[in-house]
Amino acid sequence: MENGSGPSPSRARPRSSGFTVGIDVGGTFTDLVATEISTGRTVLIKTPSTPRSPGDGVLTAVSRLLEETRGAIDLVVHASTVGTNLFLGQTGLEIPRGALVTTTGFRDVLEIGRQKRSELYNPFFERSRPLIPRRLRFTLDERMDCRGKAVKKPDPQQVADLADVLAEEGVETVAVVFLHSYANPEHEQLVCSLLNSYLPGRVIVASSRVDCEYREYERTSTTVVNSLLVPVVSRYLGELADELKKMSVDSPLYVMQSNGGLASVATAVDIPAATIESGPATGVIAAAHLSRLLGYERVLSFDMGGTTAKAGAVIGGAPQMVSEYEVGGAVHSGRAVKGSGYPVRYPFIDLAEVSGGGGTIAWLEDGSALRVGPVSAGADPGPACYGTGGENPTVTDANLVLGRLNPGGLSGGEVSVYPHLAEQSIKNRIASPLGLTAVQAASGICDIVNQHMMRALRLVSIERGFDPRQFVMVAFGGCGPMHAPFLAEGLSIPTVIVPPSSGVFSAFGLILADFRHDLVRSVMKPAGLLRQGEQLLEGLFADLQREAEGTLAREGFSPEQTAFEQFLDLRYIGQSFELTVPFTGRIAGSEKRFHNRHQEIYGYASGTEPVEVVNVRLVARGLTGKPKPQFQTESGQGTTSLPFPVTSPPHDALLGNRKVYFKQTGWAGTPVYRREALVPGNRLAGPAIIEQYDATTVVPPGWDAETDPSHNLRLTAEHLLQKQVNSEPLTGRINGRRSARPQTKGPKTDGKKK
Repeated sequence: MENGSGPSPSRARPRSSGFTVGIDVGGTFTDLVATEISTGRTVLIKTPSTPRSPGDGVLTAVSRLLEETRGAIDLVVHASTVGTNLFLGQTGLEIPRGALVTTTGFRDVLEIGRQKRSELYNPFFERSRPLIPRRLRFTLDERMDCRGKAVKKPDPQQVADLADVLAEEGVETVAVVFLHSYANPEHEQLVCSLLNSYLPGRVIVASSRVDCEYREYERTSTTVVNSLLVPVVSRYLGELADELKKMSVDSPLYVMQSNGGLASVATAVDIPAATIESGPATGVIAAAHLSRLLGYERVLSFDMGGTTAKAGAVIGGAPQMVSEYEVGGAVHSGRAVKGSGYPVRYPFIDLAEVSGGGGTIAWLEDGSALRVGPVSAGADPGPACYGTGGENPTVTDANLVLGRLNPGGLSGGEVSVYPHLAEQSIKNRIASPLGLTAVQAASGICDIVNQHMMRALRLVSIERGFDPRQFVMVAFGGCGPMHAPFLAEGLSIPTVIVPPSSGVFSAFGLILADFRHDLVRSVMKPAGLLRQGEQLLEGLFADLQREAEGTLAREGFSPEQTAFEQFLDLRYIGQSFELTVPFTGRIAGSEKRFHNRHQEIYGYASGTEPVEVVNVRLVARGLTGKPKPQFQTESGQGTTSLPFPVTSPPHDALLGNRKVYFKQTGWAGTPVYRREALVPGNRLAGPAIIEQYDATTVVPPGWDAETDPSHNLRLTAEHLLQKQVNSEPLTGRINGRRSARPQTKGPKTDGKKK
């Protein structure tokens, strides 16, 4: 692929004595975490985001780091939202003029799509317009059959004539998608090579390079999205790298991908579709790392920031994944609505995201029904209590009225708040029209946003076949620890972990992540046939591993710094969807895992229906050096070297006492503690408020909080712990819902291979 001008490739190198910097751009704040490898010193910085130009917020945060530390920066890892923003119509970003070249007869694949309708009963429903108009979709007379045998090769003269038309049309990008190129990419490679010679400087993308799986519509959509992103992401990362160099930051720049792994700038520019949801992935990576440190098998990641709340699941230390995402589409109850956007087929961390942040606006529908979201006050103008021009009541205003936020200011006093503005906004816009007090309205706002966020947590647990009562919740983000116990109560989750520096915890995921590349090849053969000759799978995995080793070597990793995992996509023959399970060398073992996972999700597994191997997948990792845990001592014994228990009473951290409103008790005198002064072994009984620079933790009545040896806050509810012991596992689910009795039949299939 020719990417034109862009940032030069960066190479991985061992993390040395300078700062490792992670920068996460959110809708309201840009968070920076910098760890000095040699000393373990950690610097935390929050700056307002600049939505119209996200790079400005990144540069502001780096500038503050340089001013405060005067230290060298060893490397920078960045989570970018530019890919998502491009298809959501962000001001200042324009979709490049692109073209599609495909096989004769398949010009309208983008138009036809699938039968999925995002609004099933709306007779006036209109699908999103194809990203490439029909006049810029061209065909070549070539054909490859489904087994990879060339039926008709493309005519070089026809390609030359096409290149003249593309030049006249002034296209910037060209997506080349031929029928069955997943089985044999020879024709695509030939045409791309010719087009590169005729159209130097243009972006030419082959589907076999981006998405080597069957299903023509999804492969075409993924390739088109990727081709349109290349110049935009290349320009953004190039300008960011140039500005960093002007600030004397000449360190490597890496990018977080949607799969939770890092990639060099060169790789990110080559396949930018892999970075579309990189921002939300960072928090789940940090939660997965914490789950491994603490030894928790099942963790629900809950990240509530200023604009949105995000939920993810971690099983056995690994984030749960999905293989497809719809960019630029609608979102309902935390999920992208199928058929409303543009499919991108690439591994994504399984996330549910809802409009539930501190800046989410409360409003009245038809003057009588209280609603919260989806609009957010964001960083500009912000909540009403900030006194920066915002007039609409937000979740932050509600928490301030309820006494849960410090009326003297946030972020150590750096952000001033004005309680009377919050109360006035809620009273004028919500309480008075409904005949309520400001406190009653504020409590209702928090209840409604909590219900929205519980729905997201259910999506990644119950609807994926997991019982949330068997999980531990890890809560972070600027607002996460304030709402987490109430969500845990609603889902009967007895334990909530609030990590140190929870307000910028997502940014920690950037400096804890490994490099990762996902490779896939289609197989489309019955498992029974492959059991008799597993050499085919072994050969496919060997080819994928050689390709991955080359990529990791270019990124600077030696063979000793790499790790590989093998997976199979399996389904019952006739189904139109697959489940991904590990492959450890024997298909029979993978089939057993498939049956078990099918039972977990759908309440049904067949012991007689034949299984089909659809794809083989390889996950390749480049293992990076991890910074020491933030509170590790010089003894080198890790976090357990801190004394436990500690006998100093928690009142040494007591800041004072203020009235806080809880529905169970009404207004209650509540002690307020300084998080940084709590030491391992300290125990607090709710109600209590624990404040720190970047977040506030609320311990409701009936909950206790304890500081563990790693300085995490461990919130527990005895009544929920008892309920967990006495509870029966949820069984017999239909699409994630508990049925009255176990199913005897599985999901219907259409009887056809898809």
